[in-house]
Amino acid sequence: MFTDMKQALEAEALEITPLGSDQITHASVAAARHARDKDDLAGLLGALGLPCAEDHLTRLLPHLTSPDIPTGDSMNALTATAASMLKDGDSPEHVRSTLQLSESELTKAVHHADLPALTTVPVPAPDGTADTDGIQALLSWAENHPAAGIRNRAARVRSDLTELTERRAADAAQQEAAERVAKAKAELEAAQEQLRAVKAGGRAATTTGDDTPLTSASRAGKRTKDELAAIRTWARANGYHVADRGTPAKAVLEAYDAAHRSTNLAEAG
Repeated sequence: MFTDMKQALEAEALEITPLGSDQITHASVAAARHARDKDDLAGLLGALGLPCAEDHLTRLLPHLTSPDIPTGDSMNALTATAASMLKDGDSPEHVRSTLQLSESELTKAVHHADLPALTTVPVPAPDGTADTDGIQALLSWAENHPAAGIRNRAARVRSDLTELTERRAADAAQQEAAERVAKAKAELEAAQEQLRAVKAGGRAATTTGDDTPLTSASRAGKRTKDELAAIRTWARANGYHVADRGTPAKAVLEAYDAAHRSTNLAEAG
């Protein structure tokens, strides 16, 4: 306690350099070595202004002088901490990354936690497919696991797999529909092109029964009054301008002959 106000103000104005991550780590470990148990450690860290989150406390438990977790005859404090976390439902991968365990240390912790031995996740085949039987077996194991955390994770994975399966089926159906639409468009464009060719006149000549070509002019001389009227009606319906009387233009006659020849061929086929 300062008795001189001037000294107190000077002390208050001093700049305090924040601790670096390494300094925080060393200070936390030092505090853990003087703590009696987890609660005592949390109190010490809080009093010193050091991080005291649950994950931070878990990493420091092996440094306690007398950890408040059972160690057994064949477990050190680190393995005992890992076993305790596994029993609480933490996944092996989370325990491994949190405590920086080796494969053998994690295996030992799993054994002391009385959990099923670790299994290897199926590796996808070179063609991108996965071992379905292996995945189902892994999910079945996880769904029946004594740890609630692993069962919950299995439920999430199965839900994700179901959603992905439905999405793949929907994408496949969409792709199939798109291909059908593209095919229909191509067929429509071909039909429209054929129609334009017919309207433009097509071939100018027709053939008789003995395959002798007849010109439109020769056909025009044989057309009856009723036939010419029908040609004018057809021409107007198909966008041609024709007079009310007389013989239509040569192009109109050729277009009419080509259109009716195509119709007759289609009916014959």
